[in-house]
Amino acid sequence: MIGTRFGCALLAACSPAFAQTIAPSSAEACTAIENSADRLACYDKALGRTPLDARQADIAAKEAKAIRENLELGDAIDGKPAQAPASDLYPQDDPLASALANAGKGSMLDGRWELAKDSKLGTFNFRAYKPVYLLPAFWSSNQNELPRSPNPRNTVTSPQSLTAVEAKFQLSFKTKALENVFGDNGDVWMAYTQSSRWQVFNGDASRPFRETNYEPEVMLVFRTGYHFAGWSGRLLGIGVNHQSNGRADPLSRSWNRVIASVGLDRGDWALMLRPWWRVSDGNDDDNPDISDYIGRGDATLVRRFGRHEFSLTARHSLRSGDDAHGAVQLDWGFPISRALRGHVQVFDGYGESLIDYNHRATYVGFGVSLLEWY
Repeated sequence: MIGTRFGCALLAACSPAFAQTIAPSSAEACTAIENSADRLACYDKALGRTPLDARQADIAAKEAKAIRENLELGDAIDGKPAQAPASDLYPQDDPLASALANAGKGSMLDGRWELAKDSKLGTFNFRAYKPVYLLPAFWSSNQNELPRSPNPRNTVTSPQSLTAVEAKFQLSFKTKALENVFGDNGDVWMAYTQSSRWQVFNGDASRPFRETNYEPEVMLVFRTGYHFAGWSGRLLGIGVNHQSNGRADPLSRSWNRVIASVGLDRGDWALMLRPWWRVSDGNDDDNPDISDYIGRGDATLVRRFGRHEFSLTARHSLRSGDDAHGAVQLDWGFPISRALRGHVQVFDGYGESLIDYNHRATYVGFGVSLLEWY
């Protein structure tokens, strides 16, 4: 039966929805997890089970599309409405529609965004978003002792006393607020990221937090199913993003953006493209030229190699001449133990933080991470 064929293909393509979670130390630790999907993923990791990749789900979706097109063509010739064949495994479901909706199940982006129909796990569960790490040593080649802005109100006139080495940490999570807004597709996610730079070695200045950036956002994310140059287009999203440092003048910095997202993956590679458009703050702007430094879009390429993960993020102002600025950041997560990774971060360019949006420097950090991208 056609339903059996596609049902088996989809079952074979299943993989844990929480590929980004920390590996447990033993299978016994999984018994305390109440959620069935979380518990299954925990057992898979503890026992070393490697899930199949997304190719089988993609093949099933491709075949389903071809069969549906043939059925529609045949019914059009016969003058009858198109109907999908009955399924012995899914008597209440269209097996062709199920196969199409589960394209990419088990892929890198599906594991992070619950894109496939059978990967969706409901609303208001905490999920990983951006990497979570602690870098006790974060070195800067050029300390920004006099942060400035075209707005005189946001220009510092008295130099700050800063050390070249500080600590940096980042926390990040997301949760799904709405699921399947349009049929079996379209989820609304809410996310929050916070990154801090702490002058922990600066005893003369009472070890202050030099800069903390707060970044809440809301995103509408859709599953896509196209293929381009060997890559599979998995995700299309649009969201509203606010970022600020929560400080008073002259150190206040903030901006609001509408961000589009296009996500593709290919085996152990993932690529996220994000163009954005700034929402103007009018005349009362802490940093009116921020787009010419932090940029108007970024691209993040991730490569997973066993338990090692490399990510490269690049952004640019998309302008030429004196307005051409940008930055690149390389992160490497590597295993230390089953539950902990080492983390190395190298950044060069403008805008490592909001207070440094128009300040160029090179940064190198070493530490540990609990979660990487994937």
